[in-house]
Amino acid sequence: MDSLPIHYFLWRYKAISSELQINEQIRDKEIRLIGADGEQLGIVSAKEAQKLAEEAGLDLVKIAPTAKPPVCKIIDYGKYRYEQARKEKEAKKKQKTVELKEIRLSPNIEANDLNTKINAAKKFIAKGDKVKVTLRFRGREMAHMNQSKYILDDFAEALADVAVVEKAPKVEGRSIGMVLAEKR
Repeated sequence: MDSLPIHYFLWRYKAISSELQINEQIRDKEIRLIGADGEQLGIVSAKEAQKLAEEAGLDLVKIAPTAKPPVCKIIDYGKYRYEQARKEKEAKKKQKTVELKEIRLSPNIEANDLNTKINAAKKFIAKGDKVKVTLRFRGREMAHMNQSKYILDDFAEALADVAVVEKAPKVEGRSIGMVLAEKR
């Protein structure tokens, strides 16, 4: 302990202050103490707990600050932080992100092209992604927006066995858009 420079301790306290309280940062009069091997040591004063932690060569960490009295544990803080980071990383791996894929159609699309777009949408939905179907209008096509709505209805109907309409067709400027999601 004597050989470590003072800036080591200052750095260590700065890094920890935003997370859990450890060692001298614990200012409570009484705490519920858990030993290094997980056994309950009962309610003791913070100073006594600090002495027990120093004797064991470990840190005193407040793990449940909202409890009455607060719960502290005698552990190796560096190892504890490493374990927490590993658990968070593992949880992140298991998360599935749902992407929103867009398929653009035009009002004068032919049947074969529409079928190709429907097959692409089926693939996206099978992967678990949501599909935004956009019917884009250009120039004079804007005058016939209402007559072209059937294209989106046909698209949704063709995918009815694998998808549901999450967001109904809605006019958004020069296009009409709807969102399809996987059927649960």
